[in-house]
Amino acid sequence: MCLAFVVISLHAQVGNKARFDRQEFITKHNAFITAEVGLTGSEAVEFIPLENQMKEKLFETGNECRKLNREVRSRKSISNETYLKLIDCNLETRLKELQIEKEYYEKFKKILSPEKLYKYQQAEFKFMREFMGNQGDQRRPPRDNGEAPARKK
Repeated sequence: MCLAFVVISLHAQVGNKARFDRQEFITKHNAFITAEVGLTGSEAVEFIPLENQMKEKLFETGNECRKLNREVRSRKSISNETYLKLIDCNLETRLKELQIEKEYYEKFKKILSPEKLYKYQQAEFKFMREFMGNQGDQRRPPRDNGEAPARKK
């Protein structure tokens, strides 16, 4: 989940001339989650700020690795030691992110039913797919008939 935020942030900052508006992204995300999960007004008042707090912690957790990634991309020659440092940093960040998510899911359980927690997880994936799809529209050619391409067997 957080990795998607990182990818989106980096893509928007590096790949597009238009600056990524993080607040707009958060607003769209919150509205999407509220609608998809079917949060009541009281649930949304409790859940959304807590979820935003979790997202902020997840984002902050990856700062060190994002800096190291930028540094590595700007170099022409990279040592094995640096590669290992980056790999270790990425793994440690993912572990920290999982710990944060687990901590917040315990809090979420006090606000939302198990069904709505499940819907929240599904809505997160759906939002990221749709958002990334919109971000990538300029690079991908449109499909002729709107159908998914056939899978290789």
